[in-house]
Amino acid sequence: MVNVLVVEDNENIRKLIATYLGSEGYRVQTSSNGLEALEVMDKESIDLLVADIMMPGMDGYDLVRSLRDAGYTLPVLMITAKEEFDNMRQGFESGTDDYMVKPIDLDEMLLRISALLRRARISTEKQITIGGVTADSETLTVSSNERSVLLPLKEFMLLFKLMSYPGKIFTRQDLMEKIWGLDNDTEERTVDVHIKRLREKFENTSDFSIVTVRGLGYKLVKNP
Repeated sequence: MVNVLVVEDNENIRKLIATYLGSEGYRVQTSSNGLEALEVMDKESIDLLVADIMMPGMDGYDLVRSLRDAGYTLPVLMITAKEEFDNMRQGFESGTDDYMVKPIDLDEMLLRISALLRRARISTEKQITIGGVTADSETLTVSSNERSVLLPLKEFMLLFKLMSYPGKIFTRQDLMEKIWGLDNDTEERTVDVHIKRLREKFENTSDFSIVTVRGLGYKLVKNP
């Protein structure tokens, strides 16, 4: 079952969203502000976050920014009462994936959540398998019949992203934003270094190859 955390300081709206998502088969946790949400995420495995922007203590911007800085890649749907472009821009720059303006349509929210989960390849097992190789995001391990490799967080996130979309070309900038976040001082060369390490660790894997697309970036290709 997919776990959704709803962060909203308005109790009526929070209960309404939680009840609706619960009726659609989601397991829902709730928090009234960003600080409470961080406490929940320390104890629970959350697959998707629905967060209001204007909240006491820690607002939605700071919450999402804190999660991205800590390496969380879960999809985020941000909700706000403000429709100004600057608010939307700030939301996306903090690391949100989608944006809705109040009053929200619950049916539309459901469609957006489904799309975000599909895009993020979220499943109850949190695994991706290509050939005989399985990447498990719960344990940060990549396993085959021969061995199991525990990867550092960024290396795993990079490989997991490539495995999620075999054949898709990712530019270095794409990967920087998705793995390291928009607000970082890391150079794009860091992507090359991590790709080199992954190739060395899986050079004997016959199931896939990480290919350099000259002038563009990288893609993972399934081997026949």
